[in-house]
Amino acid sequence: MKFIPPKFSKLSEMASIDVGRLTEDEARAILEGIRWPKGIACPHCGSIRVVRIQAKSEKVRDGVIRCNDCRQQFTVTVGTIMHRSHITLRQWVQAFYSMCSHKKGVSALQLQRNLGLGSYRSAWHLAHRIRAAMDEKTLAPTLKGTVEVDETYVGGKPREGGREGNFDHRRKAHTGRGTKKIPVMVLVERNGNAVSKPIVRVDAKHLHSVIRKNVSRESTIMTDEWKGYNGIGKFYFGGHRSVKHSMGEYVNGDITTNTAESYFALLKRGVAGTFHHISKSHISRYCDEFSFRWNHRKMNDGTRAEHAIAGAEGKRLTYKKAVC
Repeated sequence: MKFIPPKFSKLSEMASIDVGRLTEDEARAILEGIRWPKGIACPHCGSIRVVRIQAKSEKVRDGVIRCNDCRQQFTVTVGTIMHRSHITLRQWVQAFYSMCSHKKGVSALQLQRNLGLGSYRSAWHLAHRIRAAMDEKTLAPTLKGTVEVDETYVGGKPREGGREGNFDHRRKAHTGRGTKKIPVMVLVERNGNAVSKPIVRVDAKHLHSVIRKNVSRESTIMTDEWKGYNGIGKFYFGGHRSVKHSMGEYVNGDITTNTAESYFALLKRGVAGTFHHISKSHISRYCDEFSFRWNHRKMNDGTRAEHAIAGAEGKRLTYKKAVC
């Protein structure tokens, strides 16, 4: 069957209010247009010899397609993070658009209200599956040129004193590298993409490992004066240059980590103002979400959502795996 692009196949040409008024057929057309821009292909065998089954009874769902080669049936959600989901396609498209258009993120509770979902658990799982689609990690180094590197600590305000109910106000809660918050590292290519992820410890072993995995050798590394970065320059043709934040130095010619700190400003405002709490087991997905929006920041909201939907193919995140 030759694929004919439907009338509503471009999120990039729609405004937010239009996305909110989508019908189920329009949402399906958008998803099919994004997943199969050159024609429908069977997700089981890759054949393009397919035929759409007309839903003439309640036993046949809308949008079912049959492959003439392997004879298996499928829909646009098969083989994606939307596979076997009871959430409607219209709600999926709206959720993708919403999470891609909010610079500081959107909470699962807000998604539940906006989409009319029956439970918070459904909205939470939906949001994490979209974050999985936003994961753009590759095995090869992706950053090059001048790369700024910095680390921060994500979490709520630490409680002063000791255990609950037994406070000693003479003791102050640790901050910075002495805190129990989650350490998060970001690598930002100057005028380019970003990679962020939580790390176990802010020491030379872990910092060097992340940098060498994500930055090509032709690059120049820029950091603050933290000793954990010492020695990283020998692995890069441009060497390692740093600014001394402890001395009040934040810019020294072209040496600065202000771009990396701008990334952290968005992440921390998202945690404080939108999510309020992020657990250690899920923070990597939030990093993927903020990195995705940063990397596609020059696109309009619709185009950004199309890229996120395109990343849904070949991924799966069950609820059981998500809560582990």
